[in-house]
Amino acid sequence: MPDARPSSHHDAIVLGAGAAGLFCASRMGQTGLNVLVIDHAAKPAEKVRISGGGRCNFTNIHTAPDRFISENPHFAKSALARYTPGDFLALLTRHGITWHEKTLGQLFCDQKSGAIIKMLLGELEAVGGELRLGTEIKSIAHADGLFTVETSAGAFNAPKLVVATGGLSIPKMGASGLAYDLARQFGHDIIPTRAALVPFVFTGADHEDFASISGVACDVRATTDSAAFDEAMLFTHRGLSGPAILQISSYWSPGQPVTLRLLPGTDIRETLKAAKRDRPMQTLVAALEGLFAKRLADLILQRTNHPPTTRLADTSHITLDALATTLAAWVVRPAGTEGWRTAEVTAGGIDTSGLSSKTMESRKVAGLYFIGECVDVTGWLGGYNFQWAWASAAAAAAGAAV
Repeated sequence: MPDARPSSHHDAIVLGAGAAGLFCASRMGQTGLNVLVIDHAAKPAEKVRISGGGRCNFTNIHTAPDRFISENPHFAKSALARYTPGDFLALLTRHGITWHEKTLGQLFCDQKSGAIIKMLLGELEAVGGELRLGTEIKSIAHADGLFTVETSAGAFNAPKLVVATGGLSIPKMGASGLAYDLARQFGHDIIPTRAALVPFVFTGADHEDFASISGVACDVRATTDSAAFDEAMLFTHRGLSGPAILQISSYWSPGQPVTLRLLPGTDIRETLKAAKRDRPMQTLVAALEGLFAKRLADLILQRTNHPPTTRLADTSHITLDALATTLAAWVVRPAGTEGWRTAEVTAGGIDTSGLSSKTMESRKVAGLYFIGECVDVTGWLGGYNFQWAWASAAAAAAGAAV
């Protein structure tokens, strides 16, 4: 998008041309504000582009405050209530974008994710907003009610500044700690950040065993002390991934065990006993292959020291009970996570106690707003973090218009 205004003075400056930043800027423009968006990246909304396998999982119809993690679990309530998934769907409809639901309320574009990016840019252009990409932010100062943003393209001034530069996840796409640096500069505290929605890695025998069946998936219930998720798990060359693992990673602390219940919707104990009754000459491994992929079935018997060729007729009910109990509570201890390289989002961030939950405005500096991933609000997997981007952006835009 070409620069619409060469002026260095604007009503509002938005740092970050991602989902939250672009959406906030367009909604500010709709209230009559002259808005400038600045980003160091060469292209806008790259996380939108890659999300959902290129289809953009843009929201979740089950959005509710309890699907978000924060030191203050009440903080997100106001913004989420005032801009809902239905509101965003109405916007898509106006732009002719259609969608479909996959599992667990996840909504995806029928078109490619570029349709969402085109919509965000179109909304910004429609209100005369200015977008400057490939522009390095060098410093920011605040005096006499004005923010001065020094950039590689010169200095820009505005009485309102929105920080939407994201978190630390996926650094190859330009992620940085700029939002946290700016928050500290203006007196805000930071809740320690960590990679979230991220695969686990393992060492030793677990690493070798999981790598040996890389690519095998299995439905599990993954549990920590504070959360549990029933979804698919994927064995990888480095450890464990898949939706259930990504979800539980947001609640996991280093050194903490994770308990896996394999096939939570199946009574494995009764299934094995029924197989023994109906097909007593079947081998134990064949019975397990009726439940799991062959490589996983082989690994289960290897780890539980059961000869795979043992016939069910020669396997006691006590042995079957013990095997089922093991599969219902398989405890693993991750060595860590894959970190920022593959994390879908950043947990922790700017302490919400320093922000207005209604407007996202700083309680320390008037006219300063923080939105999106940089704030200590982290959603579940499945479109929740995009909904937080839209909702926090709408809250800030409404607040800035007052």
